[in-house]
Amino acid sequence: MENIKIIRLDETDSTNRFLKEYGGEEGTDMTIATAEHQTAGRGQGSNTWESEAGLNLLFSVRTRPKALEAGRQFVMLEAGALAILAALSRYADGFTVKWPNDVYWHDKKISGTLSECTVSRGFVGTCILGTGININQEIFTSGAPNPVSLSMITGRKVSREDVLAAFVTAFTGFLDKVNSGRYDEIDGQYAAALYRRDGFHAYRDGGGAFTAEIVSVAPDGRLTLRRADGSMNTYMFKEVEYII
Repeated sequence: MENIKIIRLDETDSTNRFLKEYGGEEGTDMTIATAEHQTAGRGQGSNTWESEAGLNLLFSVRTRPKALEAGRQFVMLEAGALAILAALSRYADGFTVKWPNDVYWHDKKISGTLSECTVSRGFVGTCILGTGININQEIFTSGAPNPVSLSMITGRKVSREDVLAAFVTAFTGFLDKVNSGRYDEIDGQYAAALYRRDGFHAYRDGGGAFTAEIVSVAPDGRLTLRRADGSMNTYMFKEVEYII
């Protein structure tokens, strides 16, 4: 498809870095770089992403959303997470989006995304979403506390190309919503898909552990939690963690 350009790499340090520097032919809607292996895959902040070569889905998507204000760029991360959720939900039930950027199966992490957007004159120029999805890896050695893969869930090997194709189909639909300004629709789907969206659960912030329920996720991505005593706190990324 002319509107989507896919670049396939055997190995790179980071597909996000590759697309930042890529100056070749692009798709009119999106350009995707996939890699069999990443030597320096990253997550949010200082996190890294473990992936055995040739077993998982590692890719980045570069888009140029239309008239998206800088303060609204979190909608791109929502769109990416929801597209991953849609792709994986073809194989099993139980997937949710863990704020802000992970996809979980029950209490285990199957996917993470790093969002890097450029801003000019108050609007998003380009947005790169770098994603890792555990597909066929079954042994994890990095010490990550709760990884899971699609093959572990389904009990069979899964085609990475099929998962990528399902993601592209879903993400194309969400990108259309972004480009037509239908941000509230994406916000609503994201809120409905949230991990721990109901009830009180354990969290930890700079003051220690506490229990709380999710109240809302703001358009800029801030998470508001209500504690058992009724007090509310709002957090940006990395200011609060889930105790699982």
